[in-house]
Amino acid sequence: MALLTRETQERIVDLLIEEGLVDRRAVREVQDETARTKQPLMATLVSKGIVTNGIVSHATAVVMGAQYVDLEHVIMDPETLLLLPQDVAERSMVAAIGEQNGMIVVAMVDVSNIQATDYLATLTNKPVKAVMSSEEGIRNALSQYRGDFSDVNKAAQETEQELAQKAASSDAKTITQDSPISKALNTILEYAVKSKASDIHIEPLESALIIRCRIDGVLRQVMELPKSIEPALISRIKILSNLKIDEHRIPQDGQFTVAVGDKEVDLRIAIAPVVWGEQVVIRLLDKTGTTLDIEQMGMTGRALAMVEEGIGKPNGMILTSGPTGSGKSTTLYALVKRIKDEKINIVTLEDPVEYKMDGVNQTQVNVDAGLTFASGLRSILRQDPDVVMVGEIRDSETASLAVQAALTGHLVFSTLHTNSAAGILPRLIDMGIEPFLLASTLNTVIGQRLVRRVSEKRETYTSSERETMELNSVVKDILPQSEDEVAKVSQDLGYPGLPVANEKGYTLVKGVDDKDTPGGYKGRAGLYETITVDEDIQKLIIEHATSAEIMRTAKEKGTVTMRQDGMLKALSGITTMTEVDRVASDLA
Repeated sequence: MALLTRETQERIVDLLIEEGLVDRRAVREVQDETARTKQPLMATLVSKGIVTNGIVSHATAVVMGAQYVDLEHVIMDPETLLLLPQDVAERSMVAAIGEQNGMIVVAMVDVSNIQATDYLATLTNKPVKAVMSSEEGIRNALSQYRGDFSDVNKAAQETEQELAQKAASSDAKTITQDSPISKALNTILEYAVKSKASDIHIEPLESALIIRCRIDGVLRQVMELPKSIEPALISRIKILSNLKIDEHRIPQDGQFTVAVGDKEVDLRIAIAPVVWGEQVVIRLLDKTGTTLDIEQMGMTGRALAMVEEGIGKPNGMILTSGPTGSGKSTTLYALVKRIKDEKINIVTLEDPVEYKMDGVNQTQVNVDAGLTFASGLRSILRQDPDVVMVGEIRDSETASLAVQAALTGHLVFSTLHTNSAAGILPRLIDMGIEPFLLASTLNTVIGQRLVRRVSEKRETYTSSERETMELNSVVKDILPQSEDEVAKVSQDLGYPGLPVANEKGYTLVKGVDDKDTPGGYKGRAGLYETITVDEDIQKLIIEHATSAEIMRTAKEKGTVTMRQDGMLKALSGITTMTEVDRVASDLA
C-alpha cells in the first residue's frame, strides 16, 4: 500500500464514505484507534475487514488523479509481461500491462514512486507510464510469468510415433512428471484455474484436438492442438486419475488434486469414447473460490427473508432446485455455513465433497463400496445429527429417507433437478412421497439459475422498445409506482434505487467487451425464487395441484420469480437483459 499523507488519507476516507463503500461510524472508530496506536489508517481499515485493499487502491487512484486498473482476476498476455524481466518485476512489485505510443505501461502500488519508474525506463530504454493497481492485483499478474503455452507447443512438436508409443505403454513411468506432455497438461490446468473456469473440455476431432474452458457458465475455445498429442495427453490424465490407460471402449470416472500457486484444486475426471477418440471433461473444484456468503451470491430481499425463516426452524426440509451447474450445492453450503454452531451436529452426505468445512462432518458417497445416498443416509441418522445435508435426492428411497428424517426432528437440506421451485413438489410426489407427508415436512423450496455479472468496465443506455415492453410485462406490477414508493419497494425487494414503473424506458447497463472481460462480463450471480410452504401451499400439495397453480399462489403471497429477480438485477446494473433471456427465457 502506498505511503500517503494525512491529508490524502482523509480525502480517501471522505470519498469512501460519500460512495457508501464504508460505514461512517466504523471508520470514525478506527480513526480514533489509530490516533492512539499510531498505526496506518488504511492498513487498519483493510485488516479489520471494513474495506478491501482493492477498493482502497481504487479510491487512492481517484484522489491522486491516477489511472487505476483491476488486475486481481485478469489473465495476462505472457508476451506483455515479458516487457519487463521477471526478477525485476517481482523485486519492484510492478507488472507490465501493455505498450502505448512507444511507452511501456506498468501497474504499480505507488504511482508516486518516481525513482522506480526512472529505473524501469533506464532498464528498458523506453519511457514508462505508471498506472495504479492493488497489491493483490499485481501479485496475480506476476504469478502468471510461467502461464504461457510454450510447454503445450513443445509437446505438440513431438513426433506422432513417439507420442503414440508413450500412450500405448502400460507403464506409468514412460510418461513422467518432467515429460513435455506432463508440462502441457500442467499449463492447461494452470490456465483454467487462473481463468476461474469450472470445467475443461478436451475434445477430439478428425484431425485436431480442441481445448475448451467453461468460464462464467459459457464454453470458450482456448486452443487447438495437433491430433498427434491426443493419445499421450489422455493417457497422462488417466494415470493421474488411477484409471486404465489401455481401456478405450467404455466411460471411466476418476479424480486427482493439483496445486496451482497457493491453491489446492480438486479435479473430477469423466472420460467417454466418442467417434474420433476419447472426450475428457474435467470439473475443477476450487475450495477457495467462493466466500459462501448467500448475499454476495445474489439472494436478497424477500427471497432471503423466506430462506432465513425456513432455516431458523428446528426441523423440516429446505430444498434447492435448478439445472446442472446452477449453483445448487453452493447455495446449500452457504446455508449450512449460516447455521453452523458448536451446539449442533451437522452431518453431510455428498458426491463429491466440494468444499471442506470445519465443524461439519462430511461423508463422500462411494457407490463401488456400497455407500450410496440411501445407505449413507440410514447410517447418518444413527449419528445423532441435528442437521442433515444430502447432496442430491436422486431416487425414491433417498427421498423417503429424507422425509422421514425431517419428520423425526431433523433439519434436512438437499437438492433436486427441476426447472423451478414449484416443480420440486410434483417431482417428489412422482417419486412416491405422500402429499400429506410433503405438506408437513417442507419448510422452504428454492429455485435458482446463474447469470453472468456485468464487468466494472461498463456503459449505460436506455432500454429499447422491446426491452421496455418485456420489463413492464414481467416486473411493472412490483416496481415502485411513484417516487414516494421508491425507498419502501426497493428495501422490500432488496435492490436499492429501483426506477419508477413507466412506459418511456429504463436505464440499463452493458459491459465493455475486451480481452480481460469477454462479452463484457466477469463473475456470476444467482437468480432465485423462494416459496415458503405455509397452510395455503400445503393445501395445494395435498390436492395434487400443478406447479403452475402452486407458483400462482406463491406469487400472490409475495414470491419474486426467477425471471422477475433477473429483471430486477438488470435494472440494478448487476446483469443484462440478454443474460436474463439466455438463462430464464423458459420461465414465467
